[in-house]
Amino acid sequence: MTETMTAAVMHAVGDIRIEEVPKPVAGPGEALLKVAACGVCGSDLARMFLKGPHKLPLICGHEFSAWVEEVGEGVTSVKPGDLVTVPPMLPCFKCPPCVQGEFSLCEDYDYYGSRRDGAYAEYVAGPADLLLKAPEGLDPRAAAMVDPSAIALHAIWRTKLRAGQRVAVMGGGGPIGLFAVQWAKIMGAAEVVAVDVSDEKKKLALEAGADAAVSTGPELDELTGTGFNCVVETSGVPAVEDIAVGITARHGSAVFIGIPNAPVTISKANWDRMMRLEIDVQGSWNSFSAPFPGAEWTTTLHHMAAGNLKWEFMITHEEPVEKVPELIKAMAERTVFSSKVLFLPNGTL
Repeated sequence: MTETMTAAVMHAVGDIRIEEVPKPVAGPGEALLKVAACGVCGSDLARMFLKGPHKLPLICGHEFSAWVEEVGEGVTSVKPGDLVTVPPMLPCFKCPPCVQGEFSLCEDYDYYGSRRDGAYAEYVAGPADLLLKAPEGLDPRAAAMVDPSAIALHAIWRTKLRAGQRVAVMGGGGPIGLFAVQWAKIMGAAEVVAVDVSDEKKKLALEAGADAAVSTGPELDELTGTGFNCVVETSGVPAVEDIAVGITARHGSAVFIGIPNAPVTISKANWDRMMRLEIDVQGSWNSFSAPFPGAEWTTTLHHMAAGNLKWEFMITHEEPVEKVPELIKAMAERTVFSSKVLFLPNGTL
């Protein structure tokens, strides 16, 4: 008799149902993972309630940690009982970017929660060699938040940030922004300004260590001066992406993480600024490098285990997987305040 599990299954945009589905099995080279915690990413909101995924039906969810339940034939990298954080991308390891160690740019990748079933479910199965064991004693909830932290670090490493410089984080009250604030401080930034429209998220940014948390407009204008050496844009809001260029200093870097769901226009004044001040404008995609999953992930785990990265203050909801449809819909419609939402498919940790 086939074993089943509870999962939030997406059948169409906006059509997410709690169902009993077959429990996955660990094939050769794979591990069966008992999901500990799965976070909600902003991309999930658009995927589930706006744009749709690459295939249907699908179980979404890609920011997760898990305990190894079983291992398939030939697996030696992990064993049952190990707590792992799960890099969501599964590179092909064959295309030119992969051969060069640029796994974030893989041309033929698989991905939990968008191209293959993810972790809004009790169990997931996947390649064992791509898992990353958590340090002894790390909270499983922290292990589920390595992905947004690694994304923030990957982006900052794309810039020319140096100790003593000024940093602005746009969307500074969301999880990626909150980690970007902390990374900038760890790397020696002299001043970090978080920019967000939400008063609740501004408070979170200050708790993360931002020197100031302001809205766009006069508050930000007053602090900008000659500009910020590094601007990290995490919101994906088209107007904010334009502002990001406009507050970057001479020979500074503006790096873009946020995914816009509408056309982006850079004003003539900010375009002129970009050219005349020789501003670097950079994209940042995912969080991976060589050896896979990369120093972004191992550095995050190190600093989490050492207590240098704060994460628990971000969590606004811890819910069972049965709450996925209603809570993520409320997040998409902005009818509930949330920072980091974690689903615990197998019960309270």
